[in-house]
Amino acid sequence: MKKDFFQNIKAEYRQFLETKSGQKLKDVGTVLRLTFKWAYKLRSLVLSIPVAVIALALAVRNLAQLPAQVSFRLLQYQFVISKGIAVSLPVAITAVCLCMMLMSKKMLYPWLISVFSLVLPVALWFTYLFPG
Repeated sequence: MKKDFFQNIKAEYRQFLETKSGQKLKDVGTVLRLTFKWAYKLRSLVLSIPVAVIALALAVRNLAQLPAQVSFRLLQYQFVISKGIAVSLPVAITAVCLCMMLMSKKMLYPWLISVFSLVLPVALWFTYLFPG
């Protein structure tokens, strides 16, 4: 009984696709299928562009606001690094994560790491504002 029901629906759908409006529906389906196929192929670029832009914007902001020497405390140790390292190291870590994302098949994990690496410039800026 269920087989007959589904076969009837299938037959009606085939008849509908043979009509003029059914052909338009097939054309729309083809366009949507191609659009989603290309979006899936370009997903790594789509995900990496906002992360790269934000990383560069944070680097420019830190370059303008941080002093020549940045000191921060990690556990019981005090580190002093230059402004260039404080600006370029987080950008380099983000770039390495994005390169790993573009080269790997499983691209979500490196992308998440690159998003979390955006915390580094913000953390350096906060340690400059609130030294401890």
